Amino acid sequence: MKLFSFPQAMLEKAIAKRILSLQGEERTWFTAHWQQKPYKKAFIERKAMPLVTLVAKGKTWDVATFDEALAEWDVSFHEAEAAVLRPLIEGDGLLQLMQKNLPPERAEKLLQHLARRPASLPITE
Repeated sequence: MKLFSFPQAMLEKAIAKRILSLQGEERTWFTAHWQQKPYKKAFIERKAMPLVTLVAKGKTWDVATFDEALAEWDVSFHEAEAAVLRPLIEGDGLLQLMQKNLPPERAEKLLQHLARRPASLPITE
């Protein structure tokens, strides 16, 4: 999938803001991982930026193109990761204009994709 040209610093700022609202184990888990440079880089490149691309371009793509791009995005999410990314779909200040015309059924597909969990890992650690 060709990624949308979105400033990485703004995305990191949105994620950092969302971390502050996490509670308990989710906050502990995500904060510990976020401080690791390889994890942070991989999270931005493999999970957050493709999500931004799907939100930004998903409102203008036809159904087949959107579904194909979503299928290519073969990642699973820890519960804390999903909690951090969910507002990017649902309407967080930074991306509201991008989300404005996203069809509700596509937003729902993205939310369902965030619910994917790896079979080998527990939901909470």
